[in-house]
Amino acid sequence: MPKQTPIVIFGAGGFAREVLQIILDINDESANSPPWEPLGFIVDEGYPNTPTTVHGLPVQLGYDWLALHPEVHVVIAVGSSAGRSKIAARVLACGNVFATLVHPKAWLGRQVAIGPGSVVCAGSLITTDIEIGEHVHINIGCTVGHDAKLGNFVTLNPRVSISGNVALGNGCEIGTGSVLIPHSNVGAWSIVGAGAIVTKPLSPNVTAVGAPAQIIKTREPGWHES
Repeated sequence: MPKQTPIVIFGAGGFAREVLQIILDINDESANSPPWEPLGFIVDEGYPNTPTTVHGLPVQLGYDWLALHPEVHVVIAVGSSAGRSKIAARVLACGNVFATLVHPKAWLGRQVAIGPGSVVCAGSLITTDIEIGEHVHINIGCTVGHDAKLGNFVTLNPRVSISGNVALGNGCEIGTGSVLIPHSNVGAWSIVGAGAIVTKPLSPNVTAVGAPAQIIKTREPGWHES
């Protein structure tokens, strides 16, 4: 049997447990040669109410452990796009490689490019000629239509529907059950509320809610770095 690749999950919350399930399901799908060896979870120093174990796997504190184990692959299971971008920079400095995870019950067409560190959950349908950046989270039951482009650190919460020819800038967070019609691009580091229907392009650094979506807040560029 080929040697398994060791992997840790950065985060210890609900999505981290879902990511562990994805890893286990991938291994089950390849029962004769499971690709991953899950070692446990990593959290920042000061993470509130840090457990010692999650589903029987240990939780390590801080980045020191990663720096001592550069051979271990990492997937960041933190829901916040801004938080994920900060963690990714620090993990990269430790010398680790990022894992890309696609659940066996997700469907991706043959002309789909997906960057390192990204996670595609079960029930997602991703068609053709699509670009998915680094550290993108595509949660359960999402659909992504033809010629869509998702930048780095994009978050699609459950049941988001992205129509064809939609571009999402880096760091966009799209709320549960939202719908984006064709060409309704969303600028970098913008947030779309749950259940919104986006019918026209949105600028960077805004929050939009409702059906049709209306801008209710505008932030200064670089807000996500603070």
